[in-house]
Amino acid sequence: MNAAPGIAVLARAPVPGIAKTRLIPALGAGGAAALQAWMLRRSVATARAANLGPVQLFCAGELDHEAFIACANGGAVALHAQASGDLGERMLRAAETAATAGGAIVIGTDCPALTPDHLRHVALELARHDAVVIPAEDGGYVLIAMRRPSPEPFAAIRWGEPDVMARTRLRLAGLGWRWAEPETLWDVDRPQDLDRLLAAWPEAGAALA
Repeated sequence: MNAAPGIAVLARAPVPGIAKTRLIPALGAGGAAALQAWMLRRSVATARAANLGPVQLFCAGELDHEAFIACANGGAVALHAQASGDLGERMLRAAETAATAGGAIVIGTDCPALTPDHLRHVALELARHDAVVIPAEDGGYVLIAMRRPSPEPFAAIRWGEPDVMARTRLRLAGLGWRWAEPETLWDVDRPQDLDRLLAAWPEAGAALA
């Protein structure tokens, strides 16, 4: 049986004025931070519920922030400071740290639509491919998994632009890797995403109250 991949969750501390800044016009600084805290909790819970390899949380902000400490759950989830550099460099370092013999899955906290079943399916696909990516509707991606972490998929990517997934495909093809894209999901980045979020998860609205 193949070893289960480790899971790296990259997250920003839910600090007002710093977290989810593109949502501040709609929610205010406090509301945007509260939503970030809800999505952080959901993402870590999703990763743990998948019951794969160890879950590790890579934190942007103070490691002793109460939201991170709560997610650590008494040591069940290891906490690390995110590496320096751009998003690609931070994801690469997280993947390298989290990797098991079965590889590594890297997720953020912006996709509440990601479920434990998605993660388990990614693990199955990773046993047959060099990489697995779940694209996002906005042209980025919500998850990348690699059997052997490599810097090339993260090189020369303009993070936040609508061609992130297209450029990632080029990098994977350049490596000669076989990869899978099981489905496309959506993330919560912009005010126009909020109605969709609250319709699907009313409890997110309660977190904002």
